[in-house]
Amino acid sequence: MSATTVQPHARRAAAEARLPRWWPLAAITLLAAALRLSTLDLQSLWYDEAFTPVHVLHASLWATLRSVVHTENTPPLWYLLEWVDSRVLGTGAVALRLPSAVAGIATVPVAWAIGRELAGRRAAILCAAIVAVNPLFVWYSQEARAYGLFVLSAAVAMLCFLRAERDPTPKRMAAFALSGSVALLTHYFALFLLIPMVLWLAGERSRRRAALPATAALVIVGLSLLPLISAQGGHGTQWIGRWPLSERLEAIPQYFLTGYSGASLGHGVELLVALPILGALVLGLWQMLEHQPEAEGGAGTGPDRERDRRGATIALAIAAGGVLIPVLLAVLGADYLAPRNLVAAMVPVSALIAVLLASPVRTAAGLSLALIILLAFLALSIDVDLSPRLQRGNWRDVAAALRGAGGGGERAITTVELGAAPLEYYLPGLHNLHAGSSVRLTEIDETGYKPLRSSAGEPPAPGFTLFARLDMDGLVVYRFRSPMARVVSEAALRRHVITLAHPEVLVPGNPRASA
Repeated sequence: MSATTVQPHARRAAAEARLPRWWPLAAITLLAAALRLSTLDLQSLWYDEAFTPVHVLHASLWATLRSVVHTENTPPLWYLLEWVDSRVLGTGAVALRLPSAVAGIATVPVAWAIGRELAGRRAAILCAAIVAVNPLFVWYSQEARAYGLFVLSAAVAMLCFLRAERDPTPKRMAAFALSGSVALLTHYFALFLLIPMVLWLAGERSRRRAALPATAALVIVGLSLLPLISAQGGHGTQWIGRWPLSERLEAIPQYFLTGYSGASLGHGVELLVALPILGALVLGLWQMLEHQPEAEGGAGTGPDRERDRRGATIALAIAAGGVLIPVLLAVLGADYLAPRNLVAAMVPVSALIAVLLASPVRTAAGLSLALIILLAFLALSIDVDLSPRLQRGNWRDVAAALRGAGGGGERAITTVELGAAPLEYYLPGLHNLHAGSSVRLTEIDETGYKPLRSSAGEPPAPGFTLFARLDMDGLVVYRFRSPMARVVSEAALRRHVITLAHPEVLVPGNPRASA
């Protein structure tokens, strides 16, 4: 070995002696925590988040579980955690989102361990970094729903699977069964990630017998959820069928590249993020499949390269199961394919990218591509904090503008369906006006998203005149008043909505109503 080769190795060894081996994980985890916790209350709660404290969480745990059965389409584990959290910390936005933020931060060291199991230290660093800064993972770490816990539980199940696959002891198989069961109790789509894991364990005779108890346990847990799935009956999933399948398929890679709200950035930004990823994957595949002896500092020794190939194959198999099985079911008619339900499948996707990047990252070109990818993800995550157009609908400021309006409670608010729960959350005391009823009003406030109907701004009932129009980051409010209380029917209020979306009519708790 030449002196020029020895010197870099000596410098690297000296640097590693000064710093603990785990310092990159600590730095990445701190970055993940900063991205998630520093802006946890920046955005307003949107419909799904507000629906939980308004309609699902109750003082009684039994009442909460009953609401999960009748109003939700998710297993109960996250709601149990959220109920405990709300009993201790309350139902403020930070308290409601904190479990998801903690889960998102905890996913980073799990991703590190996954990368290490698949392809060693470099893959561990890259996998943890992608999970820490990818805008999709950051988004769902700041949402008061089950997705953050789904990502964590699925990642833990993948890690336990990898360890059981490498060393199929009863203890490791029990850990896989337990973690897989937790994932199933968090989100039904965990099943599609567990299927390729179970099949992989059953594919080799030496592991098959050891995997049988774990497989049986997962089957039992899955079957036990069937009565709950039947009782829930697909509540609130009608919007999935109204969203064209082709657009949902297009949204799956877009979510990973630019985040949940990144569609408004356009395909140009998606392409800018996708190109370095594709370049890195091509370079990684070329080096991984290269059969010629490697120069010093190249893609690694033969055993390392074989390990990387195997790791990439496992990650690809799990990612394919998590994405392609729901797509196939949607094509066959069992269509519950919402792109956000695939968020946990992006963990093995991230692991696959990390494994393929781990070899070329030793070269200047590979390292540059890796840095570009991570900086692009980080920039997009920060852009969400800076750009209201990329954030959740600003129902908090809408509610603040409407707070105190309509003296004596003689006020009705018409809104889109996705605005009902947030307005009920931020304006306690509101409830839906019963169909067929009428109410005495002095103020009518109409709220909704752009684009608006051509009739927006016209009085919703005789005697009312427009006195204010507000625009809050794309949410529009028209406010009408009458000098005297007038009886207006629920049907008239529902017909006069400013957008094409399904309307809701909200009134205070003690309106003066007439039959």
